[in-house]
Amino acid sequence: MSPKPDPEAVCPVCKGARFVHPTLPSGKPDFGKVVACSCVGEEDGEERQSRLEHYSGLGALRRLTFDNLIPQGRSGHAADQEMFNQAYQAAKAFAAAAKGWLILSGPSGSGKTHLAAAIAGERLNNGLPTLYRVTADLLDELRSTYNPETELPYSQSFEQVRNAPLLVLDDLGAQSSTPWAIEKLDQLLTYRAGQELPTVITLSAPLDQFDDRMRNRLTDPGLAHLYRLKEKQSGGLDNAWGPGLELQKSMTFDKFDWRRVNLTSEQRQNLEQAFRLALEYAKSPEGWLVLQGVTGSGKTHLAAAIVNHRYQAGEFALFVVVPEFLDHLRSTFSPESKVSYDQLFEKVKTTPLLVFDDFGEQASTPWAKEKLYQVINYRYNAQLPTVITTRRSLDEIDDPVGSRFVDPKMSVAFTIIVPDYRGDLHSGKAVPRPHRRKGRA
Repeated sequence: MSPKPDPEAVCPVCKGARFVHPTLPSGKPDFGKVVACSCVGEEDGEERQSRLEHYSGLGALRRLTFDNLIPQGRSGHAADQEMFNQAYQAAKAFAAAAKGWLILSGPSGSGKTHLAAAIAGERLNNGLPTLYRVTADLLDELRSTYNPETELPYSQSFEQVRNAPLLVLDDLGAQSSTPWAIEKLDQLLTYRAGQELPTVITLSAPLDQFDDRMRNRLTDPGLAHLYRLKEKQSGGLDNAWGPGLELQKSMTFDKFDWRRVNLTSEQRQNLEQAFRLALEYAKSPEGWLVLQGVTGSGKTHLAAAIVNHRYQAGEFALFVVVPEFLDHLRSTFSPESKVSYDQLFEKVKTTPLLVFDDFGEQASTPWAKEKLYQVINYRYNAQLPTVITTRRSLDEIDDPVGSRFVDPKMSVAFTIIVPDYRGDLHSGKAVPRPHRRKGRA
């Protein structure tokens, strides 16, 4: 039985009304599958390749190939290199035999788009139709088709994307989340999932930022294969201390005085233990280090010294004061913000080494608890080195965060028992400061 043309279908090469999605009875070999338009066989090689290039929408990204991509990525960390290499090998295999969905997740600059564009380019080199679209641009194109003067009506434009033999959807999550946009993306991905059409998707937002329905599509083990990329952020402003952290910038191990005056022998020994523990951690960060103590006990100095030690070794680390981080995160919702919510949140969540200073001093709103839990839980599951300082006793920190802080398989929790160092400024006996709700060590 010869296939019957579907009037809504659009040829991925000529963009004409010739069918690419034949209507066949259920059970037939080609049922529900995309097949090439007859125009493919009517063109010579050069003309066909030109049409494929135009159809793909890859444009200047054609320069991004597997040949100019480092298989282990640009990170200097062995774990990052292994993660990237796994994604690289999976991308090459997908380019050779596209099947199912390939999902690439990682921060900006991690190589997601390069891998996705390399897949599209490799398919084009082999004469196979491939459609590349940035998600936000795709939605803009679909909106524009509502104009009666547009060259291609909405139904044909949407059908072209929906039935693309291979669709590369870049930066999913960066688009505006209007009800219309959510509906169109849901229709697109639901259809392609149902037809099991080969699809490559790069995510510009963490998975937990997508709604349940979308997340289920992206993590369906029978269809999608997810690869996480985590590149080391390098150089320049990334290694600069932010405004308001000039004091922490000067805190080094050389300037830490664990032989403080007016301490008992037990207190001095405790402070020396904290110093040695932090110094060893700075040399080879692994797991979590939780430093607990009153204001002025030295925990922030030790945490900042760890960051400075890593900087001196040419490694990246991030020092974050928890209440200020939440304030910055809220400020990204302003249209005047120069940093997007996703960029800031992803940077803190995935940084190779994070110091979370003053944990417990933030406002305990449901939103704040949710954001901090997402960061803590991600780093806990990914086993990313993390240093936490807090004035709270560990049993005061609510579960499930508190249970992660004291997990002996992941964390070393150390309580510094010395009083506020400002008491040393007084002659004679130290004058401990009363416990306050706000302030830093």
